[in-house]
Amino acid sequence: MRRFEDQGFRDSMRIVMDYNNMTSSAVPDGVSPADFAAAKAAADRAAAAMPKLAAEGRMDWRALPSSQAEVSREIIDYADQARERFDAFVVLGIGGSALGPMAVQQAVNHPYYNELSREDRGGYPRFYVADNVDPERLSYLFDILDLRKTLFNVISKSGSTSETMSQFMIIKDRLERELGAEAAASNIVVTTDREKGALTKIAREGGYKTFYIPAGVGGRFSELCPVGLLPAAMCGVDIEELLAGAAYMDAICSEPDATKNPAYMYALLNYIGMKKGKPISVMMPYADSLKYMADWYAQLWAESLGKAKDRGGRTVNAGPTPVKALGVTDQHSQVQLYAEGPFDKMIVFLAVGKFRRETAIPRVFGDAPNLAFLGGHTHSELISVERAATEYALMKSGKMNMTITLPEVNAFTVGQLLQLFEVATAFCGELLDINAFDQPGVEGGKNAAYAMFGRPGYEAVRAELDARPAKDAKFII
Repeated sequence: MRRFEDQGFRDSMRIVMDYNNMTSSAVPDGVSPADFAAAKAAADRAAAAMPKLAAEGRMDWRALPSSQAEVSREIIDYADQARERFDAFVVLGIGGSALGPMAVQQAVNHPYYNELSREDRGGYPRFYVADNVDPERLSYLFDILDLRKTLFNVISKSGSTSETMSQFMIIKDRLERELGAEAAASNIVVTTDREKGALTKIAREGGYKTFYIPAGVGGRFSELCPVGLLPAAMCGVDIEELLAGAAYMDAICSEPDATKNPAYMYALLNYIGMKKGKPISVMMPYADSLKYMADWYAQLWAESLGKAKDRGGRTVNAGPTPVKALGVTDQHSQVQLYAEGPFDKMIVFLAVGKFRRETAIPRVFGDAPNLAFLGGHTHSELISVERAATEYALMKSGKMNMTITLPEVNAFTVGQLLQLFEVATAFCGELLDINAFDQPGVEGGKNAAYAMFGRPGYEAVRAELDARPAKDAKFII
């Protein structure tokens, strides 16, 4: 029996959300019983809408924890074979295709994973993500890679993502010049749509190993399909345990009563908070392992919920603003603002019950009272106490905050966290009466870039760009 199949393990690893400090019993401007009552109709409508969204195929991502068993076994087999040959694994992707793999890798694996010997990495390759087209970034990456021993994972559902595909064009050319076209094909693995898009055709013609993104799964909700599962498996993450954790949380989040459903309650608290003038959502993990979870969350929250129009076509300019922070690092850079600045934020702490390693603080500097008190304690005690103290200080300042605690950081609890926030995002979209699954604001910038580069089909956009007023030189200094 795998440990995640044991009910005792599963229940002992259940993540917990404590929202006491979000309520009016803790902070003067917190969420009150009257606020909950006023939001009940919206919450009931949102809960009723969730099954309808699923029936319409808008939430196919929610089925991923239970629908990926076959493909996860294929991925594991592929990764086991690939690691025998490759020293490095490079993800070419952007948005969820990059942030999700980075978040899971950082959370579950050794924080200095790439610096470990191959033996200490369990034989798995080094891991890199190329998610920007800064010309220096990719060029410098080539300096540390042996192309012959590097596997490149190209991730694009549409196959037209300019950033990812431009990187792939460069890498394909370099591989084929160095290895020859036939040999180079085995250094490329593609993750894309099964039927649509340029990359599907390219993969078939090139003979590249391909994994498919389910049709109804969008980029920021794709971490639990091959987009995220392949990079995780290539780094030795137990993807079956990751999926099991997500499935466990999804069952918890199937409860229609928001008071018993952590995802619904998380969304509801944010929704009420926004109405109370708190549109900024700060995600502050108190663990380096969870640092990139805040980055992943920021895209999920911002791209899903930042919308100009509601479903009725009315201009609402809705959406929270996610902010990334890291405890304790940002106690010394951001917390001053959170404690004494405007009452426009909700702070979400990510806490860890038990760290995987410990560092003891020796009893030295005994003659320095302002240091001696630390002796005999541990860093896990210190970081936990500092988080609790920051939570208390913010509460005392009247600032709304909550804490989500992972009993420990592992594939099972990370899977839970991913599913919790994804369900919360969908529910919050329903509360706001907006479409949480499109990104028209992103498309505007993409279309302008296509037009500037002369992509066929974007002539009208190019004409619009050409007709824009010239910049006034007097405003340039």
